Amino acid sequence: MTAEVVLAVLQVLVVAAGAPLLVGALRTLQARLVGRRGPRVLQPYADLAKLLRKEAVVSTTTSWVFRATPYVLFSTMVVAALIVPLLLARPALDFAGLVLLVYLFVLGTFFLALAGLDAGSAFGGMGSSRAVAVAALAEPTIMVAILALALRAGTTNLGGIVERFAREPLLAANPGHLLAFSAFFIVMLAETGRLPVDNPATHLELTMIHEAMVLEYSGHYLALVEWAASMKLFLFMTLLVNLFLPWGMPATAAPLAILVGLLVFAAKLAVLTVALAVLETSVAKLRLFRVPELLAGSFALALLSVLSVFLLQ
Repeated sequence: MTAEVVLAVLQVLVVAAGAPLLVGALRTLQARLVGRRGPRVLQPYADLAKLLRKEAVVSTTTSWVFRATPYVLFSTMVVAALIVPLLLARPALDFAGLVLLVYLFVLGTFFLALAGLDAGSAFGGMGSSRAVAVAALAEPTIMVAILALALRAGTTNLGGIVERFAREPLLAANPGHLLAFSAFFIVMLAETGRLPVDNPATHLELTMIHEAMVLEYSGHYLALVEWAASMKLFLFMTLLVNLFLPWGMPATAAPLAILVGLLVFAAKLAVLTVALAVLETSVAKLRLFRVPELLAGSFALALLSVLSVFLLQ
């Protein structure tokens, strides 16, 4: 029992400490790809430390929802970190499964949308309506894409899916697997506010979604919101590399196996980070009315992946 608690705490620490590093590496890569020096890789840590020291300024028109949202966002990401296979194929809350994981992501989005409305600003309301529309189209795709993996693995348990694909790599040598990966990758871009769905580096009212909802936050509230957003990106990328490419995931809690698995995970995450940086420097942001078309396409890819399980046997 003690070992399980230690691994659970370690996994949360890896997600919480690694998320700002991932964002920093992504920003630096993007800057270098377009010929700029860019920020330091460790800059997000300095930004979070500065925000945590600052006093939060809160409008008198807001309610308890505005103040509670940063804590809800951070808490949901911490719980989600205990469900996603990272250090082990079967993490501490492995029994919770996919449904709870998706509900945690939806809960965070719901509270952030409420906070955007609660501030009473036009930007916040606009960002909230867009975020809810994107979430309504993206969340079903997550379920269907992972369902395609579950059908091939013979289990809906995330840890069971990882173990089955790790034992039988040929199961991934299937066109349906690539379709599910593509669908999940597109959803990751939408859920984490990346290009071409959203631009995390802009504050233009005609383009922003996530940034519009957090404009009224400052101080430690903004630090928690930004930290939770980076953790969400980290968790989605972890799901991509460990569910669809689970090789190297340790099945036992032996220290050497955990260390080797962590190194393999870091290598896979680095490759995906480079790919994401290349993509974001190569494409422009879509017009808002084109985003539903992109998400509908991702849902179609996920649905085709499910159908391929029955058609390609």
